[in-house]
Amino acid sequence: MDEPDQVGLHVKAGGFLLAKAIRSWMKTLDYQAVFYKETVDPADPAFHGPCMFVFWHEYLLCPFFLRANCRISMLLSRHADAEWLSQAARYNGYQTIRGSTTRGGVAALRELLRHGKHFNLAITPDGPRGPRRRLAPGCILVASHLRIPLVPFGIGYDRPWRFRKAWDQFALPRPGSRARVVVGPMIEIPPGLDREQIEYHRQLAGSVLDRLTKSAEAWAESGRRPSDRVPVSYKGRPAPVTTPLELRAA
Repeated sequence: MDEPDQVGLHVKAGGFLLAKAIRSWMKTLDYQAVFYKETVDPADPAFHGPCMFVFWHEYLLCPFFLRANCRISMLLSRHADAEWLSQAARYNGYQTIRGSTTRGGVAALRELLRHGKHFNLAITPDGPRGPRRRLAPGCILVASHLRIPLVPFGIGYDRPWRFRKAWDQFALPRPGSRARVVVGPMIEIPPGLDREQIEYHRQLAGSVLDRLTKSAEAWAESGRRPSDRVPVSYKGRPAPVTTPLELRAA
């Protein structure tokens, strides 16, 4: 949804400061990533979209920082406390869509379909209220209608601070710690799905995203690279199978 006409100056200022704070915090981390296919990275010159990037809500800060200015529309909650984050996303080079694929989902789905014709989409498929790490069917419906693939991003930090009382146990990485990303293959979602097929693809995408997340978390915590990766290239540079990629902000 487009930015409301009446957004208070204090909200815009707060969003600007939040964007600066996130960038300052997140740029201290040590980022590395592995990709199942190099061309799924929107910062790679060989990338061909649009795609829908999915990652769990608790790890929102990592892609928010790393893949700014990559022609991405991000779905964010309509709750008042998300307005500053929406403004911060705009300062960081994202388009934003306010809403949910569940609560008040019709309007949000309509905007996702509109934005998905021109931009990549980024969705936390268990947000905005959970259950934690349970992929909701909205992203399957949108991907099916637009005929664009899902690209699951598994993300992990080394011993992050957790907001244990939050529904998603939101992860705040420790300054200077490891951040690891394991990006899976594109998940093609066929058009014209019935209810049973939607559920099948929902479970499939959810299980893949969960596995990639656990792999990234184990890599971040132990420092040992995942064993199921494949050779990839990043920004045109070949990467041997024994070496993970350094991941920098776009």
